[in-house]
Amino acid sequence: WNRASRMQGHLDVPLNAHGQWQARQTARALAGESVAAVYSSDLQRASATARAIAQACGAPLVLEPGLRERNLGRFQGWTFAQVQAQLPEEAARWRGRDITYAPAGGETLTDIQRRILSTAARLAQRHAGGQIVLVGHGGMLDRFDSALLAIPAAVLYMQFVAKAF
Repeated sequence: WNRASRMQGHLDVPLNAHGQWQARQTARALAGESVAAVYSSDLQRASATARAIAQACGAPLVLEPGLRERNLGRFQGWTFAQVQAQLPEEAARWRGRDITYAPAGGETLTDIQRRILSTAARLAQRHAGGQIVLVGHGGMLDRFDSALLAIPAAVLYMQFVAKAF
């Protein structure tokens, strides 16, 4: 779906063969780390990666819906080209990283950032002084990174797009 620029959001799409390979490589890189717990989005494309990491680290795996990808509402399953063709004004707000915009039935960037930071804080408090692993999704990590680094959404997005293409 990523290669096709198809938006997943809360749709529960499995990892493809390349994603499975990436999960194994990540687990291999973290093997032997002292990890109190691995927390993952409950969507299978993240939880498959988390499961591999948890096994490699000998840590418990906890599925955490608060780490889910951004709910993209009616855009879920659409390609960026479909949104642009059918809803050009909404596409402009989406691409412009309007933090107050949400596709019908979805979350704003502010909504997901609030959800992710609240979840991460709660999990960190649960393991004060310990090391945990959070496994999520691109949009979720975008908001987490933006908040931690105090980088405006549009700037971080442009850096992400530049790396992706």
